[in-house]
Amino acid sequence: MSWSLIPLVVAMLLIAAVASQCSFNPGGPSAGPAPTFDVDAGLRYDAKELGFPIRQPEVPEAWHSNSGSRSIITGDHGGDSSTVGYITEGGRYVRFTQSDAGEDELVRFVAGGPRYVTGAQQIGDRDWTVYGGEGVEALWVSDFGDVRILIGGSGTDEEFATIATAVGSAEPLTP
Repeated sequence: MSWSLIPLVVAMLLIAAVASQCSFNPGGPSAGPAPTFDVDAGLRYDAKELGFPIRQPEVPEAWHSNSGSRSIITGDHGGDSSTVGYITEGGRYVRFTQSDAGEDELVRFVAGGPRYVTGAQQIGDRDWTVYGGEGVEALWVSDFGDVRILIGGSGTDEEFATIATAVGSAEPLTP
């Protein structure tokens, strides 16, 4: 029976090779280029469609926008949200979410569960509440009055402060 499988395996490998559906890489997989996201178009669209002010922060030129999304946050103080993610110069991921949802709902939505206040940051004239815990990424949240801004990801405190400064000085986009 095993002798009859050999021609089948050879035929399968031949078909896969012809179809270019397999490859051999002895060093293992390597990281490819990060996806790109048109942050200008995405945030302009969100500014037209969502019922709260959308800001577009001026991030460092070496940062690369790689993702964007819109979500609906449920709960008593739920609302809409707009998220943009960046790959920083150091190769870390930093995202910022803008939402008209309440702070508790926003944190719970992004974190996937409850988080606890572990500190605070003063960036410019804005107070940022830091949510964290053992083994979880930090989340920074600031209330801009008609919108809450949340910063998260694997970035450093300095990278969080960079985007917090940029968001704090950005004017809302006109719809």
